[in-house]
Parts: sequence; structure tokens; C-alpha cells
Amino acid sequence: MLAVDIIKAKRDGKELTEDEIANFVYAAATGDWPDYQLSALLMAIFLRGMTAEETAMLTGFMAQQGQRFQWDDFTDRPLVDKHSTGGVGDKTSLVLAPLLAACGCYVPMMSGRGLGHTGGTLDKLEAIPGFRVRLEEAEIRPILQQVGCCMFGQTSAVAPADRKLYSLRDVTGTVENIPLITASILSKKIAEGTRYLVMDVKVGRGAFMKHLADAQALAESIVQVGNANNVTTTALLTRMDQPLGNLVGHTLEVVECLEMMRGTYPADLGTVTFALAEEILLLTKIAPDQPTAQQMIQRAITSGKVLENFQKMIEMQGGDARIVDNYDLLPHVRQIHQVCSDRTGYLTQLDAEAFGIATLRLGGGRAKAEDEIDHAVGIRLLKKLGDPVQKGEPICDLFFRTQTTLNDAIPHVVGGIEVAEVPPEVPISIVATIA
Repeated sequence: MLAVDIIKAKRDGKELTEDEIANFVYAAATGDWPDYQLSALLMAIFLRGMTAEETAMLTGFMAQQGQRFQWDDFTDRPLVDKHSTGGVGDKTSLVLAPLLAACGCYVPMMSGRGLGHTGGTLDKLEAIPGFRVRLEEAEIRPILQQVGCCMFGQTSAVAPADRKLYSLRDVTGTVENIPLITASILSKKIAEGTRYLVMDVKVGRGAFMKHLADAQALAESIVQVGNANNVTTTALLTRMDQPLGNLVGHTLEVVECLEMMRGTYPADLGTVTFALAEEILLLTKIAPDQPTAQQMIQRAITSGKVLENFQKMIEMQGGDARIVDNYDLLPHVRQIHQVCSDRTGYLTQLDAEAFGIATLRLGGGRAKAEDEIDHAVGIRLLKKLGDPVQKGEPICDLFFRTQTTLNDAIPHVVGGIEVAEVPPEVPISIVATIA
């Protein structure tokens, strides 16, 4: 089967066969096709699209190429996971993993790093001194057995076709394609061995999907393809117009999560985190209904079990577990710059993307995958959308290391803030559930 014939078929709008898709994925994983032919088919898919059946086959074959985790001896609890399309201040995974473990799940959570204005779960975890995210399956198993959750990164052996195709999509303008996004996300989750998945599809200013219709289409695709590949999947559409929670930046977000595990958290962060947890508990039938799920979640937190799980996971993954009780052991900076309101009124905008870019400029993000990040810098929000403010009143604090990075960040923060005389209608955090 010639690559050029498969490319022509999709170029002409034809539905690819199972053998054609399998050939394409194998070639991506092994290097059997040159980059220019892989890129040509990616562009043809971008322009012509894929049916749900094609997308399901593409996802399945991508998951099959490379390492697949096997949890056949973990049968006493459901294997679950959550994935987010990314946002600013989106730290829910750090709480969800130990929370779901406390509620009776196994959570082998394969996570990613941040790029651009969005943060990454692995980067947040690496703010904890010594914490190891590069783990082999043999290292993950005892952590999962003893704690119920383990958070780790994708190895080069997992979904190698996705690794190759994503690198090509990034440089050929073919990233924003729902079938390709769906296959990229789900191939790794299937290879991870999860049985139940809840997707957090962000929509809004700071999200990958800016428009509701696009976010809904992606969520529907992921749910359909996940279920077709024997992963029971549901999705929540959640708002990403302002940063989630009050803290942005790796150390700051770890602290906010630890406080949440102790029972103190901003309303929007609690709403999204607990809604995702409820979906998993309902999907797995651990909870028969929403009130029961809510009771289980609150009991897990108030009992201290969630914090205990997180501390034990840190210890078993090589991290300094003392940070749970001593935040000074985390990377930190002493210099703080306050941004104040230039007028009296109500906060009508806290642009999530602008705040994400500001954190990047402070040194807390990556413009390129190989960039080093500063875990200590970030932003603390003192006000949220809809809050009243007085002229000269602080809106946020910027934690910075150098005057140069601060000067780079300030214009983005100031440009992302709007204050008006009339209070805005603050959008709800959960837009819709797709099942």
C-alpha cells in the first residue's frame, strides 16, 4: 500500500479504510514514511476531516503502537482518569488524583507539561523538591497499590505515533483539527490503561477553544471516540475566561491545592474540581447519585484522607513530603509588585490568556518546549470577576525574580484588567455536560 495513494484518497475526500489508517499510524511510529508524506496526509485530514469511525480507528491504532500499561491485577477498584484541554490556574488534577483515590478509585494519571500561556500538571508537581515524574510501570505499580494514585509523564515508548504526528502538526499548521486532537488525547489515555475518563474541555479567552460551538464539538468527539475504544467517557465544558482559583504559577498553585485539601478554596476552583470528581463517581457507580457523590467528596476532604494520600504520593515519588506542612520548603521569591485599579467600579474582565502570558513573561512558562521555567514566580488574584473595587485598591500581586521579567509582565496584566461602572454578569463555571 503506497503512501501517495492514501494521501490522494483523503485529498479527494474519501473515507480511509482500516488498513489505510493502520498503515499511516505504523509509518508514523516507525519512520516508514518520510516527514513530507506524513505532513501531506495530516494536511489532507485537516482540510477534508474524518468521520467518527475514522477517528475511532485512528485513535485505537495510535494507542496500540508502543507501550500499553496493563493493570490486570488491579481489579478491586475502577481505573479512572481526568484530562483537561488546558487553561490558566487549572490545577484540579493535583486535588482530583488523591481525592478519587480516597473515594475508592485507582488513578494512574499520565499528565503533560505546559507550553505557551497554559500551565502543565508535571511542572506544578516538579515545584516540589525531588518529586519524580519520570517513572516506569514497575515503579508506578507499588505507588498505585499503596496510595491509589500516581502522577507521571508520558515516556517515549507510549503512543510514539502521537509524539511524531504532534511535532509535525505543530509546524505545519494542522493543530486545530478535532479528529487529530481527539486521537492525540485519547491514544495516550487508552495506552495508560484507564477504564473511565472525564474530560474537562475549557472554553473562553484563556482556552484552546475560544468558542462554545468548537468546544462542544471537541467534547462530543472525545466522548464518542472514547466510548468506541472501550473507555467509558464523559465531558464537562468549563469556563476559562478568568484564571481558575486565585493563584497562578507552579509553587503558588501547589499551595492553593494543599489548602484545598485542608478544606479552604475559592468557589470557582471548588466548583470545577468537585464537578469532575462527581462525574467519575457517577460513571463508575461508586456513587448512585449526585448527593451521595457530594457527601463522599466532602467526607474524603474533612477526614484528612485526601491530604494524606497526596503526602504519601509525594514521598513515594521521591519528593520532600514536608512541604505539606511547611510551604517555605517550596521554591519562592520575596519580591512582590501590586497592580492596583485606576478607577472605582466593578471588575468586568480578568483575561485568562493575558494573565497566562504574564506568568510566562515572569519566567513561569515556556515559549518553546525546551525552555527552563521558574517554579517560584506567578500571580495572586486579590479580586475576581464581578467584585467591586475602589480606585487605588490592589487587584493582584505579581511574584517576580528580576525587574526585567516584571517589566515584561506588567503590560499584559494591566491590559487584561477592565473595570466598569456596571457590574458584569459573571458566567457559571460549568457550561454543560456531554455524555
